[in-house]
Amino acid sequence: MKKNMISIIILALLVVNIVLTAIMMFSVTSASKKTAALVDNIATALDLELTARNGDEEEAEAVIPMTDTETYQISESMTIPLKASEGDDKAHYCLVSVTLSINTKDEGYKTYGSDLSAQESLIKSEINNIISSYTMEEVRDNQEQIRQEILEKVQTMFDSEFIYNVSFSDIMFQ
Repeated sequence: MKKNMISIIILALLVVNIVLTAIMMFSVTSASKKTAALVDNIATALDLELTARNGDEEEAEAVIPMTDTETYQISESMTIPLKASEGDDKAHYCLVSVTLSINTKDEGYKTYGSDLSAQESLIKSEINNIISSYTMEEVRDNQEQIRQEILEKVQTMFDSEFIYNVSFSDIMFQ
């Protein structure tokens, strides 16, 4: 009789355990859903903020796969005289090697991209004009701005965006 009584107590405790587990599961699940919704809303707000901070869709860089990318390196390093700094009587120069990244799937590539060497002197002239308008300190501090300015000038020159990036592979100052 003791074994039956113990079996009944164990069965009763199992039923109570299942009921309490079910109650706990429902309360945790609803709180978990609310937390997930809150995190989702925060993530959406942050994504909107990042998108708004990046600007218009036109300014957002399109990802161009490496299979569609060709590089054109300006044949020689360029030595460019820099604008004189205030209070500095020394002449400063910048030695820079420039590489252009080209999208081979763009329409402008069919017109100009296959042979940029014919326009290399014009590209060098634009690069020279832009970099020479900065002092040595400005060139050191604003390289990204200078790259962007060169990119805009070159794209305007060709009236096309087949050149999508300008990079300095080697830059030195004196």
